[in-house]
Amino acid sequence: MNYDYLVVGAGLFGSTFAYEAAKRGKRIKVIDKRNHIGGNIYTENIEGINVHKYGAHIFHTNNKEIWDYVNQFAEFNRYTNSPIANYKGEVYNLPFNMNTFNKLWGVLTPDEAIAKITEQKEHAHVDTPQNLEEQAISLVGTDIYKKLIKGYTEKQWGRKATELPAFIIKRLPVRFTYDNNYFNDRYQGIPIGGYTQIIKKMLSNDLIDVELGTDFFLKKEEYMRTFPKIIYTGMIDQFFDYKLGTLEYRSLKFETSVLDVENYQGNAVVNYTDSETPFTRIIEHKHFEFGKQPKTVVTREYPANWEKGDEPYYPMNDQKNNELFKKYSELAEGLDNIIFGGRLGNYKYYDMHQVIGAAWSLIAKEFK
Repeated sequence: MNYDYLVVGAGLFGSTFAYEAAKRGKRIKVIDKRNHIGGNIYTENIEGINVHKYGAHIFHTNNKEIWDYVNQFAEFNRYTNSPIANYKGEVYNLPFNMNTFNKLWGVLTPDEAIAKITEQKEHAHVDTPQNLEEQAISLVGTDIYKKLIKGYTEKQWGRKATELPAFIIKRLPVRFTYDNNYFNDRYQGIPIGGYTQIIKKMLSNDLIDVELGTDFFLKKEEYMRTFPKIIYTGMIDQFFDYKLGTLEYRSLKFETSVLDVENYQGNAVVNYTDSETPFTRIIEHKHFEFGKQPKTVVTREYPANWEKGDEPYYPMNDQKNNELFKKYSELAEGLDNIIFGGRLGNYKYYDMHQVIGAAWSLIAKEFK
């Protein structure tokens, strides 16, 4: 068919690349092992509600160019990410801010909150944080760590907080204002009508052919022989048949229910931060688009150990895994016609705006 590129994966990275390459006159074949486009940002309409099938996705960025770019594919609403935390029936605002501190300690001013955190930090003798637990205590003190971080984090990662690297929580927003907006970014919202429409429009060019339910590895050698270049967005270690070892990931299991109530929890995202509750959060999808439907759809999200064959959601970017990824990257550099990209190809957790930026960087390199 005289294709210029095979793109493995119809998620945001692969679709952005295909869209931009087709604009430049290139002919693209896109394949995906799932039976739908969109990767993990896929949304499905259930009871008139756009359900985020693979977890909550809120688009946010400080980059106006990227914001304008995605807005050409969909109209975005004014949704502001303001999750809440439920600790054994006690409800707290996230990110940690003056509302959180007031509910927990009764403090009213930023100085009082800072003094309380400083007191707890000094009592815990945390000077140079060596792990996630120490880093969290240095940021918000022991009370918040024990109630709102420890249980949730250990469920999420399947490891003790003392065994997790400090950097995981360094970006944790802590504000000494009464502001429940989780992100600091200037631009934020949810596409009205869901994310799938964005990918559908990206892949609508006549120069792009899409084939779903297609496993790259069933015809890997044929693909590599017949396509001039391949953009591969799957797991880099799987591409090399795990010959240097297996990278570690965390997986997720989703339990979605349609409920015959209009409003189940009053917020799009509620985190369950105690260690006893098996799931980490409940997502009520209608609140992403301020829905008024008579029913509601909720999803419980359960972290899970990843094994081969499971869906990999979060790379375990500790020192051991990063060193192994570096070795796979060196192997990848030796392949002239294969380009690795996206969250799995780069073994890096990207936000959506970062995925688009990475795809743009690849486009600039390919068509310089």
